[in-house]
Amino acid sequence: MTAAAKFNPADQRRRSMIGKVQIARKELGLDEDTYRAMLKRITGVESCTVCSDGQLADVLDELKAKGWTPKVIAGSAPRKPVANNKQADHPAARKARAMWISLYQLGVVKDRRESALEAFAARQLKVDRLQWADQGQLYKLIEALKAMAERAGWSQAGSLEDIKARLADLVRRRQSDDAG
Repeated sequence: MTAAAKFNPADQRRRSMIGKVQIARKELGLDEDTYRAMLKRITGVESCTVCSDGQLADVLDELKAKGWTPKVIAGSAPRKPVANNKQADHPAARKARAMWISLYQLGVVKDRRESALEAFAARQLKVDRLQWADQGQLYKLIEALKAMAERAGWSQAGSLEDIKARLADLVRRRQSDDAG
């Protein structure tokens, strides 16, 4: 006698997630190298078959953030949309965020929100989200922010203590100019 295969919900969910990744990849038109690089960046591996369920969920979130929307099958329960408000967490992105806030405090930029930095980065780098920028693009963004700081009188040269002192002095001068 042959043993009947038992239905395993965990295996079915995993197969479903892998299938969704492949569908999204095809619908977004990702070539093999781009797809493998994205997997490596998100999960540390180059094949979704060796990913955990959590890693597959992260990959699906990334694909949705890139514009893929799963098709709703008639008769299935609608799913609530999940907002992807994840900030870029690369060290260079954190530096760009810190410089952006400093430029706001200097009065160079008018909006200190993350969305304003995202919009600026989109114009400068031609990427929809800052978290999708690569190291070279982030370098260009930081250089653009440094140029804005230099034009405002905030020199980026010197030791960290010198920079902090000059920045504090510049902020005090701006505040006194605004008050008077």
